Amino acid sequence: MHFATHGFANSDKPELLAIVLSLVDEKGNWQNGYLRLNDIFNLNLPAELVVLSACQTGLGKEIKGEGLVGLTRGFMYTGSPRVAVSLWSVSDQATAELRVIFYQKILKEGKPAAAALREAQLEMWGETRWKWPYYWAAFVLQGEWR
Repeated sequence: MHFATHGFANSDKPELLAIVLSLVDEKGNWQNGYLRLNDIFNLNLPAELVVLSACQTGLGKEIKGEGLVGLTRGFMYTGSPRVAVSLWSVSDQATAELRVIFYQKILKEGKPAAAALREAQLEMWGETRWKWPYYWAAFVLQGEWR
């Protein structure tokens, strides 16, 4: 499952963490298109991999005795064993390029998600245009790495 959208991080109030889906319906009327953390906890999405191509989706709030409460935890709670998230605001263009390489590694070469992400990041690093870690290092894979 792939979400290429905007993300909202709030380290103080994890209930405000969200990704943005469509804010208009099929008739062009406004609708609440925010998929908030509490909404995610109520979903059943046992996807093999959830990819959140949005800014700061790997952030959350550290709660004593609970650990980090954020979007990653929400999607894992829905049944997904692995979630790819970002740790800071990301470049749309670089993220799109990274995802193309990432999915080619998974779908054409049969690589596991962790290996595909690593190899995609290394390829980006090797290109003059994307060599700075800002462009590719924000993304990490959480959960089951195999």
